Amino acid sequence: MSGEPGQVSVVPPPGEVEAGSGVHIVVEYCEPCGFEATYLELASAVKEEYPGIEIESRLGGTGAFEIEINGQLVFSKLENGGFPYEKDLIEAIRRASNGEPLEKITNSRPPCVIL
Repeated sequence: MSGEPGQVSVVPPPGEVEAGSGVHIVVEYCEPCGFEATYLELASAVKEEYPGIEIESRLGGTGAFEIEINGQLVFSKLENGGFPYEKDLIEAIRRASNGEPLEKITNSRPPCVIL
């Protein structure tokens, strides 16, 4: 028997689509600026919520932290001056996976805090 106690299947049943599947995310970030850690943190949070999602990273220009979902720019650090909140990106992914129109994320958290 394959369903032994303690084992959890993460594969959706036939006919069901895994949440986030069909959604392609591209994050372009400035590596010399030290933004890789922010990318990794964001990618981890997204993968936790949507394990089947495809996230691609690209090295970008100075100060860049740009996020595209299915080819549409949904966040730009160059425009907003900060980084996106995880909850806003996850909401945008939910909308994309449901076929709803995407809106630009305009909320952003500061790039750093000086104490």
